[in-house]
Amino acid sequence: MDLVALLAVAGAGLLSGAVNSIAGGGSLLLFPALLGAGLPTLSANVTNSVANWPGWIGQVYGFADDLKEQSRTRLVLLSIATGVGTIAGSVLLLITTSATFDLVVPVLVLFASLLLAGQKQVKKLVRRAGRTAATEGRRHLAVLSLTMAAAGVYGGYFGGAMGVIMLVALALATSDGLRRLNALKAALSLVDSTISLLIFAAWGPVDWTAVAVAAPTALIGGYAGARLARRMNEEVLRWIVVAVGLSVSIALFIS
Repeated sequence: MDLVALLAVAGAGLLSGAVNSIAGGGSLLLFPALLGAGLPTLSANVTNSVANWPGWIGQVYGFADDLKEQSRTRLVLLSIATGVGTIAGSVLLLITTSATFDLVVPVLVLFASLLLAGQKQVKKLVRRAGRTAATEGRRHLAVLSLTMAAAGVYGGYFGGAMGVIMLVALALATSDGLRRLNALKAALSLVDSTISLLIFAAWGPVDWTAVAVAAPTALIGGYAGARLARRMNEEVLRWIVVAVGLSVSIALFIS
Protein backbone atom coordinates (compact mmCIF):
# COMPACT_ATOMS: atom_id res chain seq x y z
CA MET A 1 0.00 0.00 0.00
CA ASP A 2 1.67 3.23 -1.17
CA LEU A 3 1.66 6.64 0.53
CA VAL A 4 -1.27 7.98 -1.50
CA ALA A 5 -3.40 4.96 -0.61
CA LEU A 6 -2.48 5.28 3.08
CA LEU A 7 -3.46 8.97 3.07
CA ALA A 8 -6.76 8.13 1.38
CA VAL A 9 -7.49 5.44 3.97
CA ALA A 10 -6.57 7.82 6.80
CA GLY A 11 -8.90 10.47 5.42
CA ALA A 12 -11.71 7.95 4.94
CA GLY A 13 -11.23 6.77 8.52
CA LEU A 14 -11.57 10.34 9.75
CA LEU A 15 -14.76 10.84 7.74
CA SER A 16 -16.11 7.46 8.78
CA GLY A 17 -15.78 8.25 12.48
CA ALA A 18 -17.33 11.69 12.04
CA VAL A 19 -20.25 10.48 9.91
CA ASN A 20 -21.01 7.64 12.31
CA SER A 21 -21.36 10.19 15.11
CA ILE A 22 -23.45 12.64 13.10
CA ALA A 23 -25.64 10.59 10.78
CA GLY A 24 -24.62 6.94 10.83
CA GLY A 25 -23.37 4.87 7.92
CA GLY A 26 -19.79 6.13 8.04
CA SER A 27 -18.36 2.67 7.37
CA LEU A 28 -19.75 2.96 3.84
CA LEU A 29 -17.05 5.60 3.29
CA LEU A 30 -14.08 3.64 4.63
CA PHE A 31 -15.05 0.41 2.85
CA PRO A 32 -14.65 1.79 -0.72
CA ALA A 33 -11.42 3.53 0.30
CA LEU A 34 -10.02 0.17 1.35
CA LEU A 35 -11.16 -1.36 -1.93
CA GLY A 36 -9.48 1.50 -3.78
CA ALA A 37 -6.28 0.83 -1.86
CA GLY A 38 -6.21 -2.63 -3.42
CA LEU A 39 -7.71 -4.81 -0.68
CA PRO A 40 -9.95 -7.72 -1.76
CA THR A 41 -13.60 -7.31 -0.74
CA LEU A 42 -13.41 -9.83 2.11
CA SER A 43 -10.25 -8.28 3.56
CA ALA A 44 -11.70 -4.79 3.13
CA ASN A 45 -14.82 -5.83 5.02
CA VAL A 46 -13.06 -7.25 8.08
CA THR A 47 -10.50 -4.42 8.09
CA ASN A 48 -13.35 -1.92 7.96
CA SER A 49 -14.98 -3.52 11.02
CA VAL A 50 -11.75 -3.55 13.02
CA ALA A 51 -10.71 0.00 12.09
CA ASN A 52 -14.08 1.47 13.10
CA TRP A 53 -14.01 -0.08 16.58
CA PRO A 54 -12.52 2.98 18.40
CA GLY A 55 -15.38 5.17 17.17
CA TRP A 56 -17.96 3.10 19.06
CA ILE A 57 -16.01 3.55 22.28
CA GLY A 58 -16.24 7.31 21.86
CA GLN A 59 -19.97 7.14 21.22
CA VAL A 60 -20.63 5.01 24.30
CA TYR A 61 -18.63 7.46 26.38
CA GLY A 62 -20.71 10.31 24.99
CA PHE A 63 -23.98 8.51 25.78
CA ALA A 64 -22.91 7.43 29.28
CA ASP A 65 -25.59 9.47 31.06
CA ASP A 66 -28.37 8.10 28.84
CA LEU A 67 -27.17 4.54 29.34
CA LYS A 68 -27.22 4.92 33.12
CA GLU A 69 -30.95 5.68 32.93
CA GLN A 70 -31.76 2.40 31.17
CA SER A 71 -32.65 -0.97 32.61
CA ARG A 72 -29.52 -2.98 33.36
CA THR A 73 -31.43 -6.20 32.83
CA ARG A 74 -32.46 -5.17 29.33
CA LEU A 75 -28.99 -3.88 28.48
CA VAL A 76 -27.34 -7.13 29.61
CA LEU A 77 -29.84 -9.38 27.83
CA LEU A 78 -29.66 -7.43 24.59
CA SER A 79 -25.86 -7.37 24.76
CA ILE A 80 -25.82 -11.16 25.12
CA ALA A 81 -28.29 -11.56 22.24
CA THR A 82 -26.28 -9.21 20.05
CA GLY A 83 -23.07 -11.01 20.95
CA VAL A 84 -24.49 -14.42 20.04
CA GLY A 85 -25.68 -13.06 16.70
CA THR A 86 -22.32 -11.40 16.06
CA ILE A 87 -20.43 -14.63 16.69
CA ALA A 88 -22.71 -16.44 14.23
CA GLY A 89 -22.31 -13.71 11.60
CA SER A 90 -18.53 -13.51 11.99
CA VAL A 91 -18.10 -17.28 11.74
CA LEU A 92 -20.41 -17.33 8.71
CA LEU A 93 -18.20 -14.70 7.09
CA LEU A 94 -15.00 -16.62 7.76
CA ILE A 95 -16.36 -19.84 6.25
CA THR A 96 -17.75 -17.99 3.23
CA THR A 97 -15.54 -18.26 0.15
CA SER A 98 -14.18 -15.04 -1.34
CA ALA A 99 -16.11 -15.72 -4.54
CA THR A 100 -19.38 -16.06 -2.65
CA PHE A 101 -18.73 -12.94 -0.62
CA ASP A 102 -17.95 -11.01 -3.82
CA LEU A 103 -21.44 -11.94 -5.03
CA VAL A 104 -23.16 -11.03 -1.76
CA VAL A 105 -21.41 -7.77 -0.85
CA PRO A 106 -22.93 -5.57 -3.63
CA VAL A 107 -26.39 -6.56 -2.38
CA LEU A 108 -25.44 -5.76 1.22
CA VAL A 109 -23.97 -2.38 0.27
CA LEU A 110 -27.12 -1.57 -1.71
CA PHE A 111 -29.33 -2.68 1.19
CA ALA A 112 -27.37 -0.61 3.70
CA SER A 113 -27.45 2.45 1.43
CA LEU A 114 -31.23 2.23 0.90
CA LEU A 115 -31.75 1.73 4.61
CA LEU A 116 -29.66 4.80 5.34
CA ALA A 117 -31.75 6.72 2.82
CA GLY A 118 -34.86 5.87 4.88
CA GLN A 119 -33.26 6.75 8.20
CA LYS A 120 -35.31 9.96 8.54
CA GLN A 121 -38.56 8.01 8.32
CA VAL A 122 -37.29 5.63 11.01
CA LYS A 123 -36.53 8.55 13.31
CA LYS A 124 -40.06 9.89 12.81
CA LEU A 125 -41.44 6.47 13.68
CA VAL A 126 -39.34 6.38 16.84
CA ARG A 127 -40.43 9.87 17.93
CA ARG A 128 -44.12 8.99 17.51
CA ALA A 129 -43.69 5.72 19.37
CA GLY A 130 -41.79 7.45 22.14
CA ARG A 131 -44.84 9.49 23.11
CA THR A 132 -46.78 6.31 23.98
CA ALA A 133 -44.00 4.26 25.51
CA ALA A 134 -45.30 1.36 27.58
CA THR A 135 -43.67 -0.87 30.15
CA GLU A 136 -41.97 -3.79 28.42
CA GLY A 137 -42.94 -7.28 29.53
CA ARG A 138 -40.98 -10.49 29.33
CA ARG A 139 -42.53 -11.47 25.99
CA HIS A 140 -41.58 -8.14 24.45
CA LEU A 141 -38.04 -8.41 25.81
CA ALA A 142 -37.75 -11.87 24.25
CA VAL A 143 -38.85 -10.52 20.86
CA LEU A 144 -36.42 -7.62 21.18
CA SER A 145 -33.59 -10.03 22.04
CA LEU A 146 -34.30 -12.12 18.95
CA THR A 147 -34.39 -8.97 16.84
CA MET A 148 -31.01 -7.81 18.13
CA ALA A 149 -29.54 -11.27 17.62
CA ALA A 150 -30.52 -10.99 13.96
CA ALA A 151 -28.99 -7.50 13.80
CA GLY A 152 -25.83 -8.96 15.37
CA VAL A 153 -25.62 -11.55 12.59
CA TYR A 154 -25.69 -8.72 10.05
CA GLY A 155 -23.06 -6.74 11.95
CA GLY A 156 -20.78 -9.75 12.29
CA TYR A 157 -21.07 -10.64 8.61
CA PHE A 158 -20.96 -7.15 7.10
CA GLY A 159 -20.17 -4.07 9.18
CA GLY A 160 -21.43 -1.50 6.67
CA ALA A 161 -24.09 0.80 8.19
CA MET A 162 -24.25 -1.41 11.28
CA GLY A 163 -25.39 1.52 13.44
CA VAL A 164 -28.30 2.20 11.11
CA ILE A 165 -29.26 -1.49 11.17
CA MET A 166 -29.20 -1.44 14.97
CA LEU A 167 -31.35 1.69 15.16
CA VAL A 168 -33.91 0.31 12.72
CA ALA A 169 -34.12 -2.99 14.63
CA LEU A 170 -34.58 -1.21 17.95
CA ALA A 171 -37.14 1.20 16.48
CA LEU A 172 -39.25 -1.65 15.15
CA ALA A 173 -39.13 -3.66 18.36
CA THR A 174 -39.36 -1.09 21.16
CA SER A 175 -41.19 2.13 21.99
CA ASP A 176 -38.31 4.11 23.48
CA GLY A 177 -37.53 7.64 22.33
CA LEU A 178 -34.78 8.45 19.87
CA ARG A 179 -32.27 9.66 22.45
CA ARG A 180 -32.49 6.46 24.49
CA LEU A 181 -32.37 4.30 21.37
CA ASN A 182 -29.25 6.07 20.11
CA ALA A 183 -27.53 5.37 23.42
CA LEU A 184 -28.61 1.73 23.37
CA LYS A 185 -27.58 1.43 19.72
CA ALA A 186 -24.09 2.71 20.54
CA ALA A 187 -23.65 0.21 23.38
CA LEU A 188 -24.86 -2.77 21.35
CA SER A 189 -22.80 -1.71 18.34
CA LEU A 190 -19.74 -1.65 20.59
CA VAL A 191 -20.54 -5.21 21.68
CA ASP A 192 -20.87 -6.27 18.05
CA SER A 193 -17.69 -4.46 17.00
CA THR A 194 -15.63 -5.80 19.92
CA ILE A 195 -16.55 -9.43 19.26
CA SER A 196 -15.95 -8.99 15.53
CA LEU A 197 -12.55 -7.46 16.27
CA LEU A 198 -11.49 -10.38 18.48
CA ILE A 199 -12.62 -13.00 15.97
CA PHE A 200 -11.20 -11.25 12.92
CA ALA A 201 -7.93 -10.44 14.69
CA ALA A 202 -7.43 -14.15 15.36
CA TRP A 203 -8.72 -15.67 12.12
CA GLY A 204 -9.70 -12.95 9.62
CA PRO A 205 -7.71 -11.48 6.72
CA VAL A 206 -7.20 -8.12 8.46
CA ASP A 207 -4.85 -5.63 6.83
CA TRP A 208 -3.16 -4.29 9.96
CA THR A 209 -1.36 -1.52 8.10
CA ALA A 210 -4.71 -0.08 7.07
CA VAL A 211 -6.04 -0.52 10.62
CA ALA A 212 -3.02 1.29 12.07
CA VAL A 213 -3.75 4.23 9.77
CA ALA A 214 -7.57 4.32 9.89
CA ALA A 215 -8.34 3.43 13.52
CA PRO A 216 -6.73 6.53 15.10
CA THR A 217 -8.33 8.86 12.55
CA ALA A 218 -11.71 7.14 13.08
CA LEU A 219 -11.39 7.86 16.79
CA ILE A 220 -10.53 11.50 16.12
CA GLY A 221 -13.35 11.75 13.59
CA GLY A 222 -15.82 10.26 16.05
CA TYR A 223 -14.92 12.80 18.70
CA ALA A 224 -14.94 15.71 16.25
CA GLY A 225 -18.22 14.52 14.74
CA ALA A 226 -19.87 14.46 18.13
CA ARG A 227 -18.72 18.04 18.73
CA LEU A 228 -19.96 19.19 15.32
CA ALA A 229 -23.21 17.23 15.30
CA ARG A 230 -25.34 20.20 16.33
CA ARG A 231 -23.86 22.52 13.69
CA MET A 232 -23.79 20.33 10.59
CA ASN A 233 -26.69 19.60 8.27
CA GLU A 234 -27.33 15.92 8.93
CA GLU A 235 -29.59 15.56 5.90
CA VAL A 236 -26.96 16.75 3.42
CA LEU A 237 -24.30 14.54 4.95
CA ARG A 238 -26.60 11.52 5.04
CA TRP A 239 -27.46 11.83 1.35
CA ILE A 240 -23.80 12.17 0.44
CA VAL A 241 -23.13 8.88 2.20
CA VAL A 242 -26.15 7.30 0.47
CA ALA A 243 -24.81 8.47 -2.91
CA VAL A 244 -21.38 7.02 -2.15
CA GLY A 245 -22.92 3.72 -1.04
CA LEU A 246 -25.09 3.43 -4.15
CA SER A 247 -22.11 4.25 -6.37
CA VAL A 248 -20.00 1.58 -4.70
CA SER A 249 -22.82 -0.94 -5.01
CA ILE A 250 -23.21 -0.23 -8.74
CA ALA A 251 -19.46 -0.46 -9.28
CA LEU A 252 -19.34 -3.81 -7.48
CA PHE A 253 -22.27 -5.14 -9.49
CA ILE A 254 -20.57 -4.12 -12.74
CA SER A 255 -17.20 -5.57 -11.79
